[in-house]
Amino acid sequence: MRVEQMPLGPISTNCYIVGYDEKAIIIDPAGEEDRITSKIAEMNVKPIAVLLTHAHFDHIGALEKVREYYQIPVYMHEQESEWLEDPNLNGSQLFGLDQVKAKKADHFLNTNELLLGNITIEVRHTPGHSPGGVAFVFHDNQFVIGGDSLFAGAIGRTDLPGGNFEQLEASIREEFYTLPDEYIVYPGHGPETTIKQEKESNPFVQA
Repeated sequence: MRVEQMPLGPISTNCYIVGYDEKAIIIDPAGEEDRITSKIAEMNVKPIAVLLTHAHFDHIGALEKVREYYQIPVYMHEQESEWLEDPNLNGSQLFGLDQVKAKKADHFLNTNELLLGNITIEVRHTPGHSPGGVAFVFHDNQFVIGGDSLFAGAIGRTDLPGGNFEQLEASIREEFYTLPDEYIVYPGHGPETTIKQEKESNPFVQA
């Protein structure tokens, strides 16, 4: 399995391309769709789905163009089902940027296992940064793509609409820190880290 991290869009949001068995999953197409399609061509893989950790504008900037280009379904949590179409909800209006809009998701995620092709991904609901935040856990390869909940030495902001520090703290303790120490955490911004590193030294949420 190959994981490509691409900081894209107006605030360098991490888009991930997870390639396996000549297929790929695109997670959080943040922007700059030409760079996404070029990387996928370079990897020589065929995208089969787009997964969203949450629906803030900086994670969905290239969503509609990528979805149309590859003709693939979009998966996200139902609690943010209206956000793709509403710049006020997804934050692009709030930050005074170009309005970001996309069509509704094709599928809504539950907290369970998601089977895509021949790969199984555990979906964990991680509210706090936003109501419909989720983390995608790849147990066979020992990593989690966690959106804007847990960063290297930091946590996601909770002062945006729908944010809640107590919820985020619980999500980190119950959904991230319960993973094995050696699991890599690929966050929505910044470099990768590990569960062990954050449990031992994250100044915002102690293990």
